[in-house]
Amino acid sequence: MASRLLAAASRAARSASGRRSGSIAPFRAFSAQAAPAPVQIADEDRFARYNSPIPVTIDHSAALGLIPATRVTTLSNGLRVASEASLHPNAPKTATIGVWIDAGSRYESEATNGTAHFLEHMIFKGTKRRSVQQLEMEVENAGGHLNAYTSREMTTYYAKVVQKDIPVAVDLLGDILQNSLFNEDAVNRERGVILREMQEIEKQVEEVLFDHLHATAFQFSPLGRTILGSADNVRSITREDLEKYIATHYTGPRMVVAASGAVDHDALVKLVEKTFASLPAASTTTVADLIAKSPPSSPAPRCAFATTTSR
Repeated sequence: MASRLLAAASRAARSASGRRSGSIAPFRAFSAQAAPAPVQIADEDRFARYNSPIPVTIDHSAALGLIPATRVTTLSNGLRVASEASLHPNAPKTATIGVWIDAGSRYESEATNGTAHFLEHMIFKGTKRRSVQQLEMEVENAGGHLNAYTSREMTTYYAKVVQKDIPVAVDLLGDILQNSLFNEDAVNRERGVILREMQEIEKQVEEVLFDHLHATAFQFSPLGRTILGSADNVRSITREDLEKYIATHYTGPRMVVAASGAVDHDALVKLVEKTFASLPAASTTTVADLIAKSPPSSPAPRCAFATTTSR
């Protein structure tokens, strides 16, 4: 009798437990429905969209219509004027105007190596029309930016201004490139600046590596020279060397005036014609002569590489 009572009590307890757990049964059923078994995809169909994309035709004419065309005009002295005007209606009303000159370190001899970079430093030290302070004030009042850089292939002078000050930028560039005064005191001061710059660059691993790379890849050729030249050359460059360099390299056929942004090509051509009219049309020294003249007299520096093996 006692055993039957215990069995009945046990069944009642299990029944009560089942009723209490029944309150979460719907959640279990819902969870099972919310997580269906993953669909199996055949291997041959898995990457079909990558193997055989469906060809579609897309019309890019609207986007291509906003790409500016490059217009180029060659003046009577050989100077080229190139421009790309911003066509987008929301494009900023600013422009960048620069002068690119075939006058990099590859056109220098062993004795003149470093002159192009030295000249870049001196070009902003005053002209026949503007002092250093006037140059700086004119750029500042226009809210513009005037700068330059020298590479192995070329020297570049450029200005960034708002649209209404494009004539100011062209006039400034023409003035510094044709009328710069190389005062002896300024030359000597800048010599010290360049020598200190060389010391700083010698601490920059990337710069040193690229110089060694060029010396190795272009050994016994002008491209193997450094842009800054040797310290001995920098100490010996004179005002006459700078003036001779301009007379040799800064000629019409070796220069391009390029502009982009809010520029009108025809108006730019008129400005350049007026500003660079006196630029010589040719030089007695050709580019081939400059490249062939006095290649480096020493081979590339030798580098030793150590190889380690780990076990």
